[in-house]
Amino acid sequence: MKIVLEPVFEADMLACSFGFRPKRSAHDALQVLIDEHHRGRRWVVETDIAECFSAIPHEKLMSAVEERVCDQSVLKLLRQIVRAGVMEDGQVRRPVTGTPQGGVISPLMCNVYLHRLDRAWDEHDGTLVRYADDLVVMCFSRSQAERALAQLVGLLGELGLKPKAAKTRIVHLGVGGEGFDFLGFHHRQVRSRGLHGRRRVEFLARWPSNRAMQHARDRIREITARRWLPLHPEAIVEDLNLFLRGWMAYFRYGHSARRFSKIGRYAEERVAHFISKKHRRSRNFGWWVLTVSSPNRLGLISPYGTVVAPRAGKPWRERPNASGERRR
Repeated sequence: MKIVLEPVFEADMLACSFGFRPKRSAHDALQVLIDEHHRGRRWVVETDIAECFSAIPHEKLMSAVEERVCDQSVLKLLRQIVRAGVMEDGQVRRPVTGTPQGGVISPLMCNVYLHRLDRAWDEHDGTLVRYADDLVVMCFSRSQAERALAQLVGLLGELGLKPKAAKTRIVHLGVGGEGFDFLGFHHRQVRSRGLHGRRRVEFLARWPSNRAMQHARDRIREITARRWLPLHPEAIVEDLNLFLRGWMAYFRYGHSARRFSKIGRYAEERVAHFISKKHRRSRNFGWWVLTVSSPNRLGLISPYGTVVAPRAGKPWRERPNASGERRR
């Protein structure tokens, strides 16, 4: 069903939508924030749709689908999918709203329904950046940001949705001021140091948010937990490297060097602790095995020196041009 429907609706999707779409990623959305900040948009409206996947009304969702699909057999099957229910604690629950969270087709249905929000958005009230149910609006002034927030609340209300109060606010980006979290990164305006006689400039920096850092520590602690003591340290390091490579591959496109160092140090501490517990020796013994006895630290990868600072007006990755050649 997803393979059939996605190309149909993808033809209508707007540029402000980035989540769960082919050839679009979170870093594409993050690049828009860098570009818009460079253009002078320093007021940010951030919000999150409350229980988006479970609050979408079935009838309104089917009406959105029927704008492009008229095949009755496809519509009938889709109704059965969204009404199939979910199993929680051994009990099947059949809600009258929402799409099953975790279902293969649910992200597509979320985009189809929220496309009505994208379509109705007035660009005079700011630049909308939407990644599934996470929303950010970049504005030039506080008054524009207030209009954007009011428009968001109104449009979501028409769709039977509402913003999450705890995550809805207006932020003014300024040096020394507060920042905001979006797609795992913390964004904040900073001033360059002006080394080697260069002019000091202000720019939008980003690094892993506190929540992302805590998630990384929790995952590292789980991989090196005591229940894995029967395994060899090399096996633990191999699993740890799998997580670190994925985590760093996402967060390397930012000003993340300092936080990468913290995660790298924490991973080393946990491996040394694991070795000491396995051999029932002191923590110093674990550090000796990791850093002295092993010529390559048991194969543990290092996160140092792997970041790429984003820049306004420059794509975050290589993209093919019209002739098929790749450019930066």
